[in-house]
Amino acid sequence: MHSWIGLKLSIFLTFILATGTFAVFAHEIDWLATPAMRVSPRSEPVASWGALAQAAARAAPDARLQTLYAPIDPWFAVEAWVSRGKGAPERVYVDPWTAEVTGRHGWANVHRFLRQAHRHLMLPTKIGIPIVCSLALLLAASLVSGIVTYKKWWRGFFRAPRGGDRRRITGDLHRLMGLWSLWFVALITLTGLWYLVETLGGNAKVPKLPQVAAGAMPTGAALDRLVAVARRADPALDIREIRFTPDNGVIFLGQSSAWLVRDRANAVVVDPATSRVVAQLDGRTLSAHQRISEMADPLHFGTFGGLWTKVLWFLFGALLTAMAVTGTMIYAMRLARSARSDASSLKIAWQGMGAWGYIGIALILLTLILTPGAIGGAS
Repeated sequence: MHSWIGLKLSIFLTFILATGTFAVFAHEIDWLATPAMRVSPRSEPVASWGALAQAAARAAPDARLQTLYAPIDPWFAVEAWVSRGKGAPERVYVDPWTAEVTGRHGWANVHRFLRQAHRHLMLPTKIGIPIVCSLALLLAASLVSGIVTYKKWWRGFFRAPRGGDRRRITGDLHRLMGLWSLWFVALITLTGLWYLVETLGGNAKVPKLPQVAAGAMPTGAALDRLVAVARRADPALDIREIRFTPDNGVIFLGQSSAWLVRDRANAVVVDPATSRVVAQLDGRTLSAHQRISEMADPLHFGTFGGLWTKVLWFLFGALLTAMAVTGTMIYAMRLARSARSDASSLKIAWQGMGAWGYIGIALILLTLILTPGAIGGAS
């Protein structure tokens, strides 16, 4: 079973693993590709949320301010989403210290491509997510079968690859990478299975926010007053995102006392007309079901510990991607040896994949074909 999964699904599995690995640093790739996202860190205090919102709103006076995002790292600009009612939002970047607009960008970017390709292949989510997450079942089977077939596997953590022919070296490297990646494979498998459960109807209940009267979106000093209200309601809240909603007021989200949850697990909702807190979410009060749901993304992409955990997740993601490739090489060389064939390993591997090889390539091509239209939307 281990060899069958590694060969038959190698093309599709490699694509999903590679896009997931690069998705860990998708924002950083966009930072490199988009000059407006880059700022120089300073020692002075940053501008207020009100000043940042005001700058973004002035940059797009014909649009409605939807969301403000705090910088991911000190060298990132603040990102604002503005909407004109139709089509995807536009991104406006603001220097967090000077509150000056550094530039604007459309909706499509590297993060959007990698996120949607890895998550649902640019297909409708009800179709794409189950296809991608079904790989978690196969990863689980591959994990168990790999341990079963590798006798006394616990002795191999510090066993150096042997010399000799290419098949032996490749096999030893594959086993060594697999052993050191056991915890990571298990983690990705579990979170992938959870995403599958959510898609099939097992998602956690999302709290319903009270409605408030629609009004002008606050910026400048008006928003700063609401920020003060939110901080009084939850002094531990590190605001990472502000949502300006037409029906639910202004929502302040971020990290607070609960650990290992998405920003949305901690929130303070303020009615801009009355400056009154109308709802509050605390990650510590989540049910077990909700807590698992909020833990999934930080664990799957390694964002919970900042840059260092992202580096670790990227490295182990690269190991998993390499294992998908070396697994195919090992099985192809095994087939060539048993058939005593002089054909290339690539040709033998392709023949061994059968129809699954065509299915994998078709899914990848479909993803690329759908990309221009898919990443122009706001899914």
